[in-house]
Amino acid sequence: MEGVTDYHALHQLVPLAQELDKNKVTPGLLGFVVFAVIAVGLWALMKNMNKQMKKIDFEEQPAPDTKPKIPAARE
Repeated sequence: MEGVTDYHALHQLVPLAQELDKNKVTPGLLGFVVFAVIAVGLWALMKNMNKQMKKIDFEEQPAPDTKPKIPAARE
């Protein structure tokens, strides 16, 4: 694509920007802050959960090697 400059590429996007509704509601800064607080809270909860799980010392009881004793039939 010879002769295509960055200005020309951006110039094609200008009509798209003019079609945006200026009265449209967007999340803005408050939405970002709320999302960031939720993300940081989730990170802290996961870090704490990982710490608590490392404290657990769980050893599974080995399966018994002997078969259950079945009383012999009396004759």
